[in-house]
Amino acid sequence: MFKRCAALVALAVSVTVAAPVAQRAAPAKVTAPKEQFGFAVGDDYRLVNYTQYTDYLKKLQAQSERMIVTDIGKTEEGRTEFTAIITSPENQRKLPLIKAANRRLALAENLTDEQARTLARDSKVVVWIDGGLHATEVLGAQQLIETIYRLNTKSDPETLRILNDVVILCTLVNPDGMELVSDWYMREADEKRRSTNGIPRLYQKYIGHDDNRDFYMMNMSESVNANKMMYREWFPAIMYNHHQTGPAGAVLFAPPFRDPFNYNFDPLIPLGIDTVGAAIHTRLAAEGKPGAVMRTGAPYSTWFNGGIRTTSYFHNQIGILTETIGNPTPVEIPFVLDMQLPRADVPNPIAPGMFPFRTAIEYSITNNMAILDIASKRHEDFLYNMYKMAKNAIEKGNRDNWTIHPKRIEAARQAIEAAQAGASRGAENIGPRGGRGGGFGRGGAPVAIYNSVLHDPAMRDPRGFIIPSDQADFPTATKFVNTLIKAGVFVHRATAAFTVAGKSYPAGSYVVKSAQPFRAHLMDMFEPQDHPDDIPYPGGAPRPPYDVTGYNIAYSMGIKYDRILEGFDGPFEQIPDLAPMPQGKITAAPAGGGYLLSHQVNDAFVAVNRLLKANEEVYWLKSAATVNGKTYPVGTMYISAKATTLPILQKVAADKGLTFDAVASAPQGNPMMRLKPVRIGLWDQYGGSMPSGWTRWLFEQFEFPFEVVFPNTLDAGNLNAKYDVLVFVDGGIPERDGGAGGGGGFGGQPPAESIPAEFRDRLGRVTVAKTVPELKKFAENGGTVITIGSSTVLGHHLGLPIRDALVERAAGGVERPLPREKYLHSGFDSGSAHRQHQPARVWDGRSRDGVLRRESGVPSPAGGGDEGPHADRMVRRPDAAAQRLGVGAAVSRPGRVDHRGADRERARRAVRQRGQLARPAARHLQAALQRHLLRQCLDARVEHADDRTTVMSR
Repeated sequence: MFKRCAALVALAVSVTVAAPVAQRAAPAKVTAPKEQFGFAVGDDYRLVNYTQYTDYLKKLQAQSERMIVTDIGKTEEGRTEFTAIITSPENQRKLPLIKAANRRLALAENLTDEQARTLARDSKVVVWIDGGLHATEVLGAQQLIETIYRLNTKSDPETLRILNDVVILCTLVNPDGMELVSDWYMREADEKRRSTNGIPRLYQKYIGHDDNRDFYMMNMSESVNANKMMYREWFPAIMYNHHQTGPAGAVLFAPPFRDPFNYNFDPLIPLGIDTVGAAIHTRLAAEGKPGAVMRTGAPYSTWFNGGIRTTSYFHNQIGILTETIGNPTPVEIPFVLDMQLPRADVPNPIAPGMFPFRTAIEYSITNNMAILDIASKRHEDFLYNMYKMAKNAIEKGNRDNWTIHPKRIEAARQAIEAAQAGASRGAENIGPRGGRGGGFGRGGAPVAIYNSVLHDPAMRDPRGFIIPSDQADFPTATKFVNTLIKAGVFVHRATAAFTVAGKSYPAGSYVVKSAQPFRAHLMDMFEPQDHPDDIPYPGGAPRPPYDVTGYNIAYSMGIKYDRILEGFDGPFEQIPDLAPMPQGKITAAPAGGGYLLSHQVNDAFVAVNRLLKANEEVYWLKSAATVNGKTYPVGTMYISAKATTLPILQKVAADKGLTFDAVASAPQGNPMMRLKPVRIGLWDQYGGSMPSGWTRWLFEQFEFPFEVVFPNTLDAGNLNAKYDVLVFVDGGIPERDGGAGGGGGFGGQPPAESIPAEFRDRLGRVTVAKTVPELKKFAENGGTVITIGSSTVLGHHLGLPIRDALVERAAGGVERPLPREKYLHSGFDSGSAHRQHQPARVWDGRSRDGVLRRESGVPSPAGGGDEGPHADRMVRRPDAAAQRLGVGAAVSRPGRVDHRGADRERARRAVRQRGQLARPAARHLQAALQRHLLRQCLDARVEHADDRTTVMSR
């Protein structure tokens, strides 16, 4: 103990630096932005691109002792992403020690409260400030340049104090987007024609605006880069995420946020957010900068664990979002009457009028300085609270704990009402009551219900989770585990077989214990979400949530795991970095034999694609088979062994952890279908579709060959000569002609003459009048059409006897969508999921689309019959993982169109029904496409007789 305390004191002393007055003045010569770029940051009609930005960073690093620049990884387009680390020269010389101290506090590593308080008092707080995540929101990226310059040059007492107390991590978080958008804006010689609108593709290579929905999944390299800095290396106590634009009639939104906050994270998170938010609003008012709003002044909340600032909450960090107006092409603050009456959430209204870009930069600098100022003045509190949250999390994981959520409250309410009814009849003794009065009125409800319902032993949080290594798709379970590790979660691996709660688990199983600093994050990834229904009054329309309400990746990735309610231990070792892919197994097949490959493993599709690319023979079992005492289900793939086969399989077994069972011959007496390569066309549009981008990324991960298809190609016809399969994601096929189109882009399409020639062939939109007839011909001539989300409206266009079930008839017999007051889509059935240790109803968002009703008197299509009380509704039956997400697909096939229902989504129409813009992202695609769409693309490879009928294997 003495040695540990001595080491702690040494560390605390080592990170203490001289007082601000002892710092040297800023270097005599630090290049100003105007000198570097030829214009000042914030000048109208001017933007800096990423190449210019990085050149400037490198120059400042050479000129200033306050800043170093570090490479944090590559972007999806291959650019190097940098973080500028700014602090006093004295602190720069002690960065490794400062980093180590923050890590110890963030992870509560071997510290008593007293030791943590000492370390917090003597350490330096880390603050993250970013910009440019949504690249067309150009203010965030440009303000970062000015902020970096000022922190490297100003020598006033406040700046010197901040540099003494704070280590600032300034990060441009979407370099590819900044390069694209800035170049696009500046391409016009006439500055009055410059605009950030009309960019030809997504401003992140695959997912565009959804780059701020990826931080819990980390499919994109930029998300991995940022999370590594925040949750595995530097552990900032505060992170600030700049966005644009502010609410109409105001300049900006800054916290506090509206309810709800997520029930998993520590109460110090919302309280800390309010503290920092108050500092921002106070400084803006003190500097005479009106127009900031909070809470109900905008829709933002803290529920979703997926944005760069919201993921931080689940890691005990104070995440700040601002949404500020501003553009190099001057904007105007409109006159919005409701924004002119001062109130708690709009304390300082602003007059309507023009708002120059430079003014927006100054507002952003004020926000930055407000955060840095309070971080400096209260650095001990922020650091100690970060430690305290980590300690609280560890303690919760080591004891019985109950996370209270709306369904538990509802269960308690029902129990209270039942008790009230019993008490009124005098029929039972309901036990002691809490509160001052001891009754049902102001004094409260029976304490017994608190103990028996809210603290029902069967409903307590798990002490940990076990992921068995003998599940069918253990490679995907390994990917899931690595997603947790990349977010700072500690994961263990069993070195030998073990038993917990009477169940045996094999060696190699993963163990994730709840007693760890980022418990909130791991619980949010394993346990179901239960978002409250925000209904202001009985019968009223629910207030829409701001963002995604259900996103559990353990469910969407199809992971099989057990929740362990009691403390447990075993032969476990912590995985030091990322878990290696499990060892694949393969032995050479005898002559004339082959190999059997499970259809249940996602990465089996990689193997099949590689084999087909090499002209190997791959077959699909149409019925279950037993070979060498082992039963193989329908869909198992048989690979004929040729001289060239084994090296391919050995490589994919090593890469993906796949197991290939060698057999002497193909299963006897079992019909098989031969798979063949197919030509896949994926719809996209000018400006880029986010769902299409996600699908493009997904196809690349599983090595499907495909071509992106734009509307002009579809309208040109003769599609069967080019494609075997056409895929239309959400937004691809309109409900009617004349709309603006969708699919994740924003805004309309520019005139052809206004854009470079290389992008003009992307213009145009899918139309009912011109495109749909070509799709009909394509299907009739043997092609396969796969539709997802709103694109399932193709079934209607092709005359299928179906209609939307979620409508009502207004006066005159006109159908209209059910209003929110009449249709409220459930979130998660948490209770049943807990009881059964299995996912129950999982819905990503609150869409009301996709429940289709068969027209009266029309029989079900072949293979699509339904049973039970809802037999008149056509509901698809894909595999379990896709079904859990509620994402459907309609598949047009030769000679018939087999409509399997749809969740006709998930973007703009969801706004109409529930008000939520639920972005189709990795949360949808990991299950719905990996296990459904990919299988359908693979199904389309089946070779058949002369009728060319494509049969879907189920």
